[in-house]
Amino acid sequence: MAPKIVPARGMRDVLPADKARREHALRVIREVYRSFGFDEVETPALEELSRLESGQGGENEKMLFKVLRRGLDPDEALKPAEAADLGLRFDLTVPLSRYVATNAAALRTPAKLLQIGPVWRAERPQKGRYRQFVQCDIDIVGEPGAIAEVELVTATHTALQRLGLAGTTLRINDREVLGGLLTGCGFAADDHGSVLITVDKADKIGLDGVMAELRAKGFADELVSALESALGRLLTITDLSSPGALADALPGAVPAAAVARLGEIGAALAVSAPELPVVFDVSLVRGMGYYTGPIFEMALEGSGSSIAGGGRYDNMVGRFSGRDLPACGFSIGFERIADHLRVEADRSRAVALVHSPDVPAGELVRRQREMAAEGYRVALVRQAKRMQPLLDKLVEEGYGGVLRARLDEDGAVSFGEIAPLAAGGA
Repeated sequence: MAPKIVPARGMRDVLPADKARREHALRVIREVYRSFGFDEVETPALEELSRLESGQGGENEKMLFKVLRRGLDPDEALKPAEAADLGLRFDLTVPLSRYVATNAAALRTPAKLLQIGPVWRAERPQKGRYRQFVQCDIDIVGEPGAIAEVELVTATHTALQRLGLAGTTLRINDREVLGGLLTGCGFAADDHGSVLITVDKADKIGLDGVMAELRAKGFADELVSALESALGRLLTITDLSSPGALADALPGAVPAAAVARLGEIGAALAVSAPELPVVFDVSLVRGMGYYTGPIFEMALEGSGSSIAGGGRYDNMVGRFSGRDLPACGFSIGFERIADHLRVEADRSRAVALVHSPDVPAGELVRRQREMAAEGYRVALVRQAKRMQPLLDKLVEEGYGGVLRARLDEDGAVSFGEIAPLAAGGA
């Protein structure tokens, strides 16, 4: 029995019908984001390892695909860290920060940038998780105010609505709130990263699981108990319309400005996107180390996971340029919404031009070219004994019309009228 031929583990092929649906959805996302004033840019798939391993990418830095340096001596014994100098990007934010630092003179401030492309993470493949996947990012660089968060969330919510994805909810928190909370509970600043990695698992392992893991990490029982009490109290607070109640429940180490900022964002979103539920969630962490302020995720009812996420990363650009710029971004995980998409392309403009084998190629391609100039998508389809399976496949690929070409007795080529094409019959 011949071995099954499949893509590399964690990768996948995309068939024509799915590719057409995905590209149509990406066009919708682009149109919405451009209507909000975002300009599309592009960054390389590869970045220098020193930039990708800056300590800001959280657990994703452990899942880098590294690329060996050119010109290595095959007989030279090198450690893996010495043999590689480049890596495939694990997200679009780190490359964008480098891009802004590189091209600062050519960008206006604030810069509103759109970037769509694949990223790579060497994680364990499972349902809905791949080692190569597409992200759709919008970022505002140079705007310190909450208007950046409000615009990013509203634009993303609008794009998802345009795709027919109803029932989204925004969860929001703030890294400064989290930092102040941990400080108020007695955790040392150097331990905040480790604690937050565990707190980020609250939606999967529950509050009891979080506390058990923190104790297993060796944190003192009085610190863990203080955090357990604080989280238990704060998890009951979800409404941002009264930030005073949130402030009263937080330790004094939490900056008042961070709580006020959350209230400002919530109030603004109630005006710009009143149909979008906004929920404060103190357990929301987001794994990236580069976040400095508000962080947010958007969940789709019934999806089981977030479909978009982002936050403020005011110090990231400065790591490359030496001059900090306020920055905030929001990313749609395209693979996570792909299975929920119901957007269909216009089938009426996709036509199968069916022809007998004796119709001259020049006449067929001339007609195809004419129709393409009129805005049609035209597939040349040779007449066969069993046409219906082929026509059914064309319907799956988004074709909605059929046009027949015949060679008359006098040798002239005639084309009929476009007729509807449907599965099970033309």
